[in-house]
Amino acid sequence: MDLFKKCYEFTRADDVKAMGFYPYFRAIQENEGPVVQIEGKKKVMAGSNNYLGLTAHPRVKEAAIKAVEKYGTGCSGSRYLTGTVDLHEQLESKLAKFFGKEAVLLFSTGYQTGQGVIPTLVQRGEYVITDKDNHASLWAGIFMAKGLTADMIRYKHDDLGDLERQISKLDKDAGKLIVSDGVFSTGGEIVDLPKLVEIAKQYNARILIDDAHAVGIIGKGGRGTASEFNLENEVDMTMGTFSKTFASLGGFVAGEAKVIDYLKHHASALIFSASPTPASVASAIAALEILEENPGLVDRVVGNADKVRKELSSIGFKVLDGRTAIVPVIVGDDAIAFQMWRRLFDEGVFVNVFISPGVPPGRQMMRTSYMASHEDHHLDFIIETFKKVGKEFGLI
Repeated sequence: MDLFKKCYEFTRADDVKAMGFYPYFRAIQENEGPVVQIEGKKKVMAGSNNYLGLTAHPRVKEAAIKAVEKYGTGCSGSRYLTGTVDLHEQLESKLAKFFGKEAVLLFSTGYQTGQGVIPTLVQRGEYVITDKDNHASLWAGIFMAKGLTADMIRYKHDDLGDLERQISKLDKDAGKLIVSDGVFSTGGEIVDLPKLVEIAKQYNARILIDDAHAVGIIGKGGRGTASEFNLENEVDMTMGTFSKTFASLGGFVAGEAKVIDYLKHHASALIFSASPTPASVASAIAALEILEENPGLVDRVVGNADKVRKELSSIGFKVLDGRTAIVPVIVGDDAIAFQMWRRLFDEGVFVNVFISPGVPPGRQMMRTSYMASHEDHHLDFIIETFKKVGKEFGLI
């Protein structure tokens, strides 16, 4: 059988394109933050992870420009060899202080971070224990660890009773790593970290929390999930990305100095990848400094999301409850999801559509997210547009 047969037979995307409902890979021509231009028309952005609205901040852009002028466009090597510049070390130091950890290690993307950390730490005869709905980047690292003969245990989403049932059956003396999103990227739920920590202590497991969607949103000054629950000293490692709150590109893991040093010398995702570009790192440094100087940005983004969450619920939409920047609106059907996305788009609102198998059947959704830079008139427009389109589809 031809290896490419599966490619030639894949028609789902073409079918949706033919109906005019294809929502993916839409090129943004201009980006002002809350408003973008797509296909020559302005759209209010309600699907970005630019949570603090810093990608267009003058200070962040200026930092990137100055970094290019000083260091050039790339580092031309891995961190392990010729690819480290002092900006990398500056950002690692600043992040370690921000999270109250001994050390931080940068990776070239957030996706790579899980691949760098999990299979490097969890090896033969050890266990990685994961929430079923963890982000795909974590699963990439988990499956790599499994391929290297580590054992994988999966527990039901957000069901720490199931976690305890599963972990209680394992060899008590074996190494164990519990991996969970802090804020789950699809539904915006926050992990029950106090219970997770209790279980980890009882069964001698270490904890890795992915705070990609938590930093800048929850915790003291936006310091994430451990800070939210005053458990900074109980979470062994926090990982995250620069592509959301920090208005850039790259990833990081924070933890004990000895653990970070081990990763530096053993993680293939670090050793065999070109290092983060100077502009990316400088942008992230500037964004971190802005967050530290303006903790009110955290209240602003959460307040914006809360306003939309409350209003959409009040007019009859099925909205998943939460207290993060993510506001999922359930529509429950693939076809309706695609059609509703198109109507919102045509009316001037850009959202993300999640369909099965990316979400369970019945949970297809318009996954909306909000920024500190959204003004009330942007939010009001989003709400009124949802109201208009929701009536058309009989959802309200």
